[in-house]
Amino acid sequence: MFFVDVVNHGAMPVMEKMLAFTQARHRVLAENVANVDTPHYQTKHLDPQAFQAALREALDTRERTGSSDFRLRDTHEFRQDASGRLVVTPRVEPAENILFHDHTNGRIESQMAALAENAMMHQTMTELTRGKFEGLLKAIRGRV
Repeated sequence: MFFVDVVNHGAMPVMEKMLAFTQARHRVLAENVANVDTPHYQTKHLDPQAFQAALREALDTRERTGSSDFRLRDTHEFRQDASGRLVVTPRVEPAENILFHDHTNGRIESQMAALAENAMMHQTMTELTRGKFEGLLKAIRGRV
């Protein structure tokens, strides 16, 4: 039980949720890139700023209440299921003043830029999580 308590406090829940979000966003962006030439396909979007604001709010609530519970507020794009896992529902991205001749609104350049940004965020969260677990492993082994 001690290990569960250590992992579910501090930054670990935040890193876990960020990894789940970046993984889901990567799938959405990859789908957008794969369908960039598909007629009538409308790009989908998961808003990282809204997700980060929800994380900040959940951290503030946890700190203010002194609770160990880390719960994100539900939005139209994401929610937590009963077991605490992140469930996402991408929204269709509105056309940015342009709708191409095949009625799509996807631009490969913007999707690739978003994909690169998301990959960097995922890599950062992966490295931070790895560092946390390595620290725990050192503590368990009794080595500094």
